[in-house]
Amino acid sequence: MKTVNVIGLGLAGVEATYQLAKRGILVDAYEMKPTKFSPAHESPNFAEIVCSNSFKSDDPSTASGCLKAEMREFDSLVLRCAEKSKVPAGSALAVDRDKFSELVTEEIKKLKGVTIHNEEVTKIDLTKPTIIATGPLTSDDLSKELQKLLGEDNLHFYDASAPIIDGETIDKTKSFTAGRYGKGESDYINLPMNKEEYYAFIDALVNAERTEMHSFEKKEIFEGCMPVEVMASRGVDTLRFGPLRPVGLRLEDGTKPFAVVQLRKESTENELYNLVGFQTNLKWGEQKRVFSMIPALKDADFIKYGVMHRNSFICAPKHLNHDFSLRSNPNIYIAGQLSGVEGYMESTASGMIAGISLALKINGQTLENLPKTTIIGAITNYLVTAEPNGFQPMNANFGILPPLAERIKDKALKKLEYSKRALSDLKQYKENNNVIF
Repeated sequence: MKTVNVIGLGLAGVEATYQLAKRGILVDAYEMKPTKFSPAHESPNFAEIVCSNSFKSDDPSTASGCLKAEMREFDSLVLRCAEKSKVPAGSALAVDRDKFSELVTEEIKKLKGVTIHNEEVTKIDLTKPTIIATGPLTSDDLSKELQKLLGEDNLHFYDASAPIIDGETIDKTKSFTAGRYGKGESDYINLPMNKEEYYAFIDALVNAERTEMHSFEKKEIFEGCMPVEVMASRGVDTLRFGPLRPVGLRLEDGTKPFAVVQLRKESTENELYNLVGFQTNLKWGEQKRVFSMIPALKDADFIKYGVMHRNSFICAPKHLNHDFSLRSNPNIYIAGQLSGVEGYMESTASGMIAGISLALKINGQTLENLPKTTIIGAITNYLVTAEPNGFQPMNANFGILPPLAERIKDKALKKLEYSKRALSDLKQYKENNNVIF
């Protein structure tokens, strides 16, 4: 029987290991702790949670809750352990991080057919089926191996991303589509600001509260990409001569706007747009408050907030198949944050799909793509179809799902319908593909 390598026993790695083992696949699981620790880790246990202890909402009418409901259908080990170690947190699923990690470690160690290797992997054996799930702090030596495998420019070492907006919630009366100087297609949505609006925005931006970064992140990230709030602090007109420059653009009356924020389409299939040049380290609540001061975004829905942190990830649209295998080498799978997903449960789900896919492949079967109407299906579809240039990691949200058959204005009802459709379509998928479950 074939043996699979799983490299990294964080959330994605342990889930992949479980899904493989429960299907009778032998696993060599590699975790460099406690022999070697990343700058953010200190526990020898698997699935160590180093940031928030919240796995977000468990309400099925939210995207994160819908994702969990889908994962339960696949018997997610990580989700089961989270529920057994949860602490009071309202509608959110939050865990006692130590109990959670201990429970996951215990469950993985008692799996039949799984051999744990406490050592760092620095070379990738391309002849052996392998799932690489080493997370956002992948070691330097393995990062170099991935660079060789994917190409020098296809592994990112930090995540400096701009917020993403639901295109349906942009005020079209206060925006216009146009390319600079009228050249090319109108690929951008332009959000003009007058003098008063611009200076009020700059004042709020430079005084907004920022997220504290780890010491090992600061030098690398800030040298690689300057946050928009730092750029603004260098002079009130700096942004007007940078990402908000109005040159080559005209309003309906033919005049040049004082400043212009541009939105670029994020996905080929969804109405998602990112704020061009708005990489930011502001706290999420501050992003909502400050960026909503842009007139056309007053009532906009923020699908994803900007982040700046150490985060190794590949350019998924160039390299991944729907099952998380590499197009250039289908023997190798990338799961977790390395794959371009963002979030605890999203990382777990990617490991889940990678593990199931590889187990089925070894047994001569194929994993049918999950419906795009499900959260898991939509995230995997986003990874392989997003625009490669400026690719940003993605978390669970309803904005990446196909539109509903009927337009619903009420936001709460709309989200509920997205969730109902997702779970209904997953149920049908399960009936048609019961071998997977």
